[in-house]
Amino acid sequence: MKFRPLSLARLKSGLFWRTFLLLGVLTTLSMASWTGMISWVQRGPQAQQLAAQVISVVTITRAALTHSAPELRTELLFELVSNEGIRVFLLEENDEVDPPPDIALMPDIERLVKAKLGKSTRFSARVNGMRGFWVSFNIGEDAYWLMLERERIPWLTGIQWLGWAAVVSLVSLLGAAAISSLVNAPLRRLTAAFRAIAQGRHPEPLPEKGPQEIRQANRSFNQMVDDLQQVESDRAVILAGISHDLRTPLTRMQLEVEMADLAPDARDGMKSDLAQMDAIIAQFLDYAKPTESSTFVPIDVTAMLEEVAHEVSRLPDVKVTTDISCAAQIRGNITDLKRVFHNLIENARRYGKTPGTDLAEIDIRCTIKGMHTARRVVIDVQDHGVGVPEERMAELLKPFTRLDEARSQANGAGLGLAIVERVLQRHGAELQLSNRDGGGLSIQISMEAA
Repeated sequence: MKFRPLSLARLKSGLFWRTFLLLGVLTTLSMASWTGMISWVQRGPQAQQLAAQVISVVTITRAALTHSAPELRTELLFELVSNEGIRVFLLEENDEVDPPPDIALMPDIERLVKAKLGKSTRFSARVNGMRGFWVSFNIGEDAYWLMLERERIPWLTGIQWLGWAAVVSLVSLLGAAAISSLVNAPLRRLTAAFRAIAQGRHPEPLPEKGPQEIRQANRSFNQMVDDLQQVESDRAVILAGISHDLRTPLTRMQLEVEMADLAPDARDGMKSDLAQMDAIIAQFLDYAKPTESSTFVPIDVTAMLEEVAHEVSRLPDVKVTTDISCAAQIRGNITDLKRVFHNLIENARRYGKTPGTDLAEIDIRCTIKGMHTARRVVIDVQDHGVGVPEERMAELLKPFTRLDEARSQANGAGLGLAIVERVLQRHGAELQLSNRDGGGLSIQISMEAA
């Protein structure tokens, strides 16, 4: 089982991109609908305007050529080319004529121009290799081409439409990203605050402003944080009372047992019971004790594990094998983390003895995974016992839980692994339990390297 703090990155990527995608799709559909509507509404008037311009140019040019003196026509044609960008050529049978310009308005323009200039009017986008807007007309029995430069016909090409669409789409997507970020900002703050609580830190109060729903959510969260802080304070007072009110009588009872005239078996039994009661109280205190992130300092992992291994090596029924040369540091409370490893080793000493022996063989290994800023310290603590049934693995972390009758005879309240889980959660670590290949329980702890 893995325990991970609430990940802001995963939550943000889900909600931000979902909102961004919905806004982007909505904006794109709206823009497409608006463009289609504008094109449909303006199609008729724009076609009429362009057709009227063509008809006007052809009519004026034809009238000018018809009524001008023959000796002045050359000068007139030169003026048309120089000042108006209009060229007039004789229409020959062997002219290489391309189809009309491929634009959406061309069929409407052809229909309107032919209605004024005659059904024999021809259109082309290129004649004899010369590009332009070509339209034919007649003066008597002679046929002519009139060429207008493309700049005189103000239609939008496909590339221009694509350029405008790209600009509008880019602006729309940037707007959608800004709106998505603005909408999700309160949720990001709330997520960060929850993550701070999960890591044992006291978050700053959330701003109680903005929309009504956001104000109510932030106000409720701030109240919850205050209530949790009050609960922590009350629990500290209760724990101090338990430590004083229970351990003082226990010490007095231990002294009375030592001084009483009792049979050796009775004295040993009572001392064992008192020691068990003292161990249970100690476990309750360890389970309820908070781990403050303000006490976190950089910790040399190798030095800490070597110290733990040296301390437990003095136990007569424990054999520790280590592979802990990992050059890394972690941030945490060294006292609480040492308690974690002592609890794991004590758990293996009690319940993970090698079958057929009275010896608990424990392997401690430390490795580094990842690179650079994503490095994680992975610590494995394994015993060589009989292991735990897979279907009951999750029960090990529940408070006051033992998996068999033999374990219920041991000192303690069944809080060893629950304390481990609680402390590791405060450190933002991941805990995973599994059965070791070859028999025994394997406990893996993964923490972010400092």
